[in-house]
Amino acid sequence: MSRVYNFSAGPSALPERVLSEVQSELLEYGGTGMSILEMSHRTPAFSQVIEDAEATLRRIMAIPDTYRVLFLQGGATLQFAGIPLNLMRRGRAGYLVTGLFSCLAAEEAAKYGEVEVLASSEKTGHDRIPDLAPVAARAAEGDLDYVYLCQNNTIYGTQFHELPEVGDVPLVADVSSCFLMEPIDVARYGLIYAGAQKNAGAAGTTVVIVREDLIGDGPALAACPSYMSYRRQADARSMMNTPNTFGIYLTGKILRWAEDEGGLAALAAQNRKKAAVLYGLLDSSRVFIPHAEPASRSIANVTFRCATKELDEEFIAGARARGIEGVRAHRSTGGMRASIYNAVTLEAVQALAAYMREFEDAHR
Repeated sequence: MSRVYNFSAGPSALPERVLSEVQSELLEYGGTGMSILEMSHRTPAFSQVIEDAEATLRRIMAIPDTYRVLFLQGGATLQFAGIPLNLMRRGRAGYLVTGLFSCLAAEEAAKYGEVEVLASSEKTGHDRIPDLAPVAARAAEGDLDYVYLCQNNTIYGTQFHELPEVGDVPLVADVSSCFLMEPIDVARYGLIYAGAQKNAGAAGTTVVIVREDLIGDGPALAACPSYMSYRRQADARSMMNTPNTFGIYLTGKILRWAEDEGGLAALAAQNRKKAAVLYGLLDSSRVFIPHAEPASRSIANVTFRCATKELDEEFIAGARARGIEGVRAHRSTGGMRASIYNAVTLEAVQALAAYMREFEDAHR
């Protein structure tokens, strides 16, 4: 059976080179006589795996030495609680609500302190990034523990292309669905985190990059479970208990692949080219309606719909018949979504675009 064109929002497409490498090593890894799935996390062989993954990530993202890199479990959602438990030292944080996941993060943080919504796109259906000027003004008052945002909104197809000015207040960002898709200046943030299942591996591994001074001697709140303490995880090199060994191994493979592809600048150029193909088609369409405002459009998730639910369903069924999977949008929005992460090839995007033109010709 031939492989489909996979536009799933996550778990998502993986580079075929990486899948082939994993397949070839699955029975026996690196001369150890055992699978990576069977290997103790305390062995020298696995120590090399996790150390290489961190070193590669530091190279391709130019992570300063003043930041710690953690490979944690629980998915990105666990960090909705982990962030306030570790960072909310004065009991107050500002949140930018630009979609479902930032809304859920704010609701979770409110269990541990006061949450202020500094900006929201709810009134316009999360079709844009809101005005950031009020964020800068509020941050300047200096009493917030951190300002939080979700940098790319997977469900709605919007993205922060500029960051809010927050002065000395730490900026915290969920970068799950734009992680590794373009260069970012890590030093602009106090903490960034990403679920690996979009661009960096399999579900179950979460990468946290946090500035050393923010984790200090331990978490902000005594109620923080020991396992969720960034300080303890950093001191234990992400191995307080048995980590997701296979997930970290796979993430390391993908990081090496990204480096071999030319790094984040080269991947960004390819990702913008893919996005331009679909947005160009949507902007000239009489059948498809794009969701996100042009200035806020994501390079990771392209969201659109037809005039009726019936047409949406017809489009999704026709895509599947042509070997194009994963274009059904999130259940909360309806319509379609093409997630064009790093491993989604230009060929796949062109195949989707060809089908969209065919559908347009049949229904205009």
